[in-house]
Amino acid sequence: MQYRRDKNGNELSILGFGCMRFTKKGNSIDIDKAEKEILAAYKAGVNYYDTAYIYPGSEEALGEILQRNNLREKVNIATKLPQYMIRSREGLDKYFDEELKRLRTTYVDYYLMHHLTDVAMWDKLKAVGILDWIRAKKESGRIRNIGFSYHGNTENFLKILEDYDWDFCQIQYNYLDEVAQAGVKGLKAAAEKGIPVVIMEPLRGGKLVNMLPSGALQAMKASGRKWTPAEWGLRWLYNQPEVTVVLSGMNSIEMVEENCRTASEAVAGHLTKEDFATLEVVKEKIREKEKVGCTGCRYCMPCPKGVDIPGIFRCYNTMYTESKAEGRAQFMQTVGLSGEPPFATQCVGCGKCEKHCPQNLPIREKLKEADRALRPLPYKIALNVARKFMFRNAKKK
Repeated sequence: MQYRRDKNGNELSILGFGCMRFTKKGNSIDIDKAEKEILAAYKAGVNYYDTAYIYPGSEEALGEILQRNNLREKVNIATKLPQYMIRSREGLDKYFDEELKRLRTTYVDYYLMHHLTDVAMWDKLKAVGILDWIRAKKESGRIRNIGFSYHGNTENFLKILEDYDWDFCQIQYNYLDEVAQAGVKGLKAAAEKGIPVVIMEPLRGGKLVNMLPSGALQAMKASGRKWTPAEWGLRWLYNQPEVTVVLSGMNSIEMVEENCRTASEAVAGHLTKEDFATLEVVKEKIREKEKVGCTGCRYCMPCPKGVDIPGIFRCYNTMYTESKAEGRAQFMQTVGLSGEPPFATQCVGCGKCEKHCPQNLPIREKLKEADRALRPLPYKIALNVARKFMFRNAKKK
């Protein structure tokens, strides 16, 4: 196992164990199976275990397994404040204390503000006293490192990154999402500030393994590398020195063994020009089903009316490269839950974006098409409800 350091010089395994996808037995987590997988990962050198308040049964299972095997002091626990449920200073302690109880511990090594999508969500937390709360928890040792996990656009990520002295952050990032959400720009911005970056969804929830088109698989095979699709995805991330930890939701011993082997071999800068060329073919094959040939270059931005053009097109394309449900879910998460929602309906047809598009896309026409597909009536209703819940009492700048 290889390790990279956090801000305080502590060594973190470059492979982290994501605890969201433990195998279920009936309606509960199969704790004996999860225990075997966690122990296999620990023995291979994994020392970072990520869970969250809203992962059903996950915190309890992780706490029990670590206690059973006397591992608490030997590993790092990362869990998350359900910031979308916070309405007062008292709520901060309520959820945190419940998490400590579930995890059977007196402190959390890495604590995150969960699922920030917009700077307005961070402002809401500041309004209820989060800054003093964090300071007190860190001084008492109950929180060792403070960070945030993020699902939004690059601009809001950079604002949140600059607004506080974070110890680390967590972003969705993979070879298909290089310019989506925080993206490579956010990754490098964090690294320049010396902020460790934890990667989630390195394989898009397994879709870069189980849903690759035949042409993509053929390209990988033709490379002669003999790497599995999962290995290609993880190696692309480990190749970047700015990446600190890559989370994987491992739920089989075979998966643990393969990912640990990859994490013991892959070093920063090890990919060749030929490897990158292979991945370009893979991405091309994945994108053959896309509806809009948007590369995410962002030359069309900023839109005078705030429309997130590349964000909308990415979600629209996901409806056809993965599934309609996944595309709409990503739209709700990254576009619909922004503080000032950059919907396509805000477009006034000025055409500024089309003048700067290298692909000469009919952006105005495609925005209308994408909006119809992404926001049918039931989704509009669900999105309005979600926004009222997430942004209730949010302090807007």
